[in-house]
Amino acid sequence: MSIRIEENALTPEIYESVRKTADFQYFEQPDVKIAIENSLFTLVVFQEDKPVGIARIVGDNRIAFLIKDVVVVPECQHQKIGQLIMENLLAYIQKNSCPCPYVVLMASKGTEEFYKKFGFVCRPIGSMGYGMIKPYEGKS
Repeated sequence: MSIRIEENALTPEIYESVRKTADFQYFEQPDVKIAIENSLFTLVVFQEDKPVGIARIVGDNRIAFLIKDVVVVPECQHQKIGQLIMENLLAYIQKNSCPCPYVVLMASKGTEEFYKKFGFVCRPIGSMGYGMIKPYEGKS
């Protein structure tokens, strides 16, 4: 099967369809459209003509980068598609960042070992405190 990567080809339709296969949170299409438009970089991995993986980067394109929405459809996992995605995301960051950028992601439960292969660490560690998140249950 032929695999190809398309940079900045993510659409709301692809975003929703791939995330749905992995049972990720649903967002309204107008919100997804704005999120994609405001991303620094997106990519879609196609197997033949079917999107089987997505990811995007948000941030300031120099110091801070957040790797977001790394998703591979379940039937295509363990085929090195996630590795291909991460290699391309990190290449983008390497090309566009200043020395020593701040690169973060929020790993889904059970995927921590995958991201450790790319140099990510779980916090707290050493002098670094906990990573934190503020969950919202809708707009207030």
